[in-house]
Amino acid sequence: METRSIMIVGVGGQGSLLASRLLGNVLLAQGCDVKVSEVHGMSQRGGSVVTYVRYGDKVYSPVIEKGEADAVISFELLEAARCLPYLKREGKLITSTQQIDPMPVITGAAEYPADLAAKLKEKCADVVAVDALALAEQAGSAKASNVVLMGVFAARAGFPAELWQKAIEQCVPERFLELNKKAFELGLSA
Repeated sequence: METRSIMIVGVGGQGSLLASRLLGNVLLAQGCDVKVSEVHGMSQRGGSVVTYVRYGDKVYSPVIEKGEADAVISFELLEAARCLPYLKREGKLITSTQQIDPMPVITGAAEYPADLAAKLKEKCADVVAVDALALAEQAGSAKASNVVLMGVFAARAGFPAELWQKAIEQCVPERFLELNKKAFELGLSA
């Protein structure tokens, strides 16, 4: 199997680290060599969080260069736009339609870009934009939008749903297990 590269991006507190653990578990269960690297840019202050996940027969580095990502999974629209240069020309962008104002927007120094989802679709041939926040709330908690997006990704990636369920059981505390399983299923069928 050739090496494949996936970026998971969001804002601190959105659960990108759990999402990368779920994906890593699924890939390991399929016998892949997996490398994961996390970059926290002031994540505790609402800054960017980027996780690189690379897998294949043999992976030597977790780092993804511009134009190398087979998929970008984004928990926020502006983060999707920031990471678009990393996506291969034929790559897949899966993004939540959620918008979280960065500090320059909060302070009034800048405006959040208008119609960002439409602009992303103009620049990338394969964009899936879903209201992951609404689906997570339907599952029982807005905090489960990360697992909703992993369900959206799973539906398009071809990895068996049973492996995802096992990964959720291994990575999520028992008191949140049913909520996250429901969130995953909503994403899977979105």
